[in-house]
Amino acid sequence: ESVSHCGGSSGQHSGRSRGDDMPSPPRLTADITVWSDLLDCLKSELTGNFEKVVVGLMMSAPVYDAYELRNAIKGAGTEEACLIDILASRSNAEKKEIIATYKKEHGKSLEDDVCGDTSGMFQRVLVSLLAAGRDESTKVDEAQAVQDAKDIYEAGEARWGTDEVKFLTVLSVRNRNHLLRVFQEYQKISGRDIEDSIKREMSGCLEDVFLAIVKCMKNKPAFFAERLYKSMKGLGTTDSVLIRIMVARAEIDMLDIKAEFLKMYGKTLHSFIKGDTSGDYRKILLELCGGEK
Repeated sequence: ESVSHCGGSSGQHSGRSRGDDMPSPPRLTADITVWSDLLDCLKSELTGNFEKVVVGLMMSAPVYDAYELRNAIKGAGTEEACLIDILASRSNAEKKEIIATYKKEHGKSLEDDVCGDTSGMFQRVLVSLLAAGRDESTKVDEAQAVQDAKDIYEAGEARWGTDEVKFLTVLSVRNRNHLLRVFQEYQKISGRDIEDSIKREMSGCLEDVFLAIVKCMKNKPAFFAERLYKSMKGLGTTDSVLIRIMVARAEIDMLDIKAEFLKMYGKTLHSFIKGDTSGDYRKILLELCGGEK
């Protein structure tokens, strides 16, 4: 299985500066084969989950996201959790960069691949997220927020069956501040938190993606903290989720994720990783996690 390298990009590792205690990845030069050879060399020397973390750290953020999405789609079955984690949490600009990178790296349209591997309303939500059309201003239209809350209520709790299109229309395009106001108003009208209603009204991947959108709007670090917790609690570890989040969020909001993790679960993320992993894999994840607090 070949590793996707950084295409013909300028060599800028956007948003991925390594911490002081971690070596910086080599700067990509015009000679793309050097970069590709280095990754191939790393893959031949390393194994297992440790290899996956190291290879992920050698990629810029959009290349890593595109690589993860490609792996989630190709082959037998689809890792829907990966599609949801990435597409529900990235900004418009980040998604546009991922789409362009995916095309450049894999020679395919990300939307076409997603559509070829998903169906129904879940597919419609993913395509809507890929459109990167969310309003990213901070303004709240009070009258519209009240109307949106009513529309969602009437599309779900207030009727037999659920009109998911109404949920999609509101959740995929409104800005964060506006949605927070919608969620408040929804609670007033229905007597329920929007998350509880989604759990009651929907199931499977559709429930998961709508919940992810709502949680990311409310508190993105808390969303990732919960995903990390669920990847490690109980028997066994969902390493694909653990690796993806630790690599992707290491220099973005790891401190916030750690704080939310402690607040939500009464234990440190560091202690969870330490108790759930071993060897070099554990060491590198703890480096990405940072100190024990």
